[in-house]
Amino acid sequence: MAWRLLKAMVLLPGTVLVVVPALALWTTSGTWLSGSMTTPAQPLYWMGLLPAVLGLGLAVWTVALFVREGRGTPAPWDPPRHLVIKGPYRHVRNPMITSVLVMLAAEALLLQSPGIAAWAVVFFAANALYFPLHEEKRLAQRFGDAYRTYARHVPRWVPRLQPWSPKIHHD
Repeated sequence: MAWRLLKAMVLLPGTVLVVVPALALWTTSGTWLSGSMTTPAQPLYWMGLLPAVLGLGLAVWTVALFVREGRGTPAPWDPPRHLVIKGPYRHVRNPMITSVLVMLAAEALLLQSPGIAAWAVVFFAANALYFPLHEEKRLAQRFGDAYRTYARHVPRWVPRLQPWSPKIHHD
């Protein structure tokens, strides 16, 4: 499981949070780091640091749930075998994507990079198309009525305030 998870984490969030932002910085400034990184004396530093920590915490939590409860990884080639409806998944269907978006926003603030901010918008737009057109159909096929019921009660992007709990039927 450790190798499966490492491969998924390096290829997916590694590309989205490191490779593409590095390319955005390089193409817009000519160097990997443009020298415009914020410092602790600047308000933008603290405005970027808080979402970075929160986004990372949410990412670790959601990945741990996929591994522990779902018995899989975030990778499409090694998905969870069980539907995960715990923790943040009781509030929103895609908290992993939320965590990545929060971390991208933090990177854009910390590095003062419009290129990374633009990448965050592109990343969200791509996922806003991918999930309803492809991923949710696959989840409905794999998990059937359990997923369809979940999708009716838990929003795709904007978290519900009260956590949703599926009704458990005992026969």
